[in-house]
Order: sequence, then structure tokens, then C-alpha cells
Amino acid sequence: MSPVVVVLLLAAGLSEAAGRILPLVARRPGVSRSAAIRLLLTGAVVEGAVFALWPVIASVLAGLLVADPPQDGAAPVWTPGLVAPLVLAAVLAFPLLGPLLHLLLVAGVGAGLATPLAAATGLGWWAAAGCVAVAGAGLGLAVEGVRRLVVRIGVTGTRELPA
Repeated sequence: MSPVVVVLLLAAGLSEAAGRILPLVARRPGVSRSAAIRLLLTGAVVEGAVFALWPVIASVLAGLLVADPPQDGAAPVWTPGLVAPLVLAAVLAFPLLGPLLHLLLVAGVGAGLATPLAAATGLGWWAAAGCVAVAGAGLGLAVEGVRRLVVRIGVTGTRELPA
């Protein structure tokens, strides 16, 4: 993976984290600036890692569907052109239309990933798109589960005992 792609993945992760965290921080004025920055940077690294894993998981799923999977590690790789739209993931923060725009953005990037995956594995485009969609949904659900767990632990950890 080239350094440009790594920087773009981190920027996409920061954008996604900003879209999720900044609306929460805006609703809770008591959150310190340093805590918000730590949450934002942690979220950026986690989201960037999830974006980086997306084509790898899709390739593993595609390998399960073909009779003889390619042995040369033919997972599609991120290119600057494929990952650049993800930098706009902060659109999630917009009220009402944000989730829809975010879904369209991710679907468009996933469709872009399906073409190299289909070429690498010999699957049809629709089967490759299905693998990309399942991989993206699975990673999204896993991250959402971890998010909810962290929130639950954070809320439980900050309660004070009555005197």
C-alpha cells in the first residue's frame, strides 16, 4: 500500500469519525476539548483500519465462492482514485440527509471495489459486488458493536457511587 493511500485512508477515517463524534460532542457541551480530540483520533485510526480491511475481507469471501481461488493473494488493493471519495464520509453528520448520502457514498466506493475483485477472482461483477457488500456490512456491524460496548463501558465507568 502506497503512502498516499495510507494518508487517504487515515483522512477517510478521520472524516468518518468526525461525522460520528462531532454531533455527539455538540450535544454535550461538558466534553473537554482534549477528550474530544482523543476520541476523534482514536476513531480515525479505527475507521481507517476498517476501510483498509474492507477489500481484504471481500477477497476472502470471494475466495470462498470460487472453485479454485487464486493463490497469489489477488485481493484488490486501494488506489488513490478508489479511496479518495471516502474522505467525504463526514457527510454522515448532516441532519436528515446525512445517513442517506453516507450510504450512497459507501455504495459507490463498494461498486468501485467490485470491478477489481471480479477481475482478480474470476467471479461475475454482481457476485463480487455481493462479496464487497457483505464484507462492508459485516465490518460496519462489528465496529458498531464495539462502539456500543465502549459507550456502555464508558458510561458505567464514570458513574459515581452515592455517599
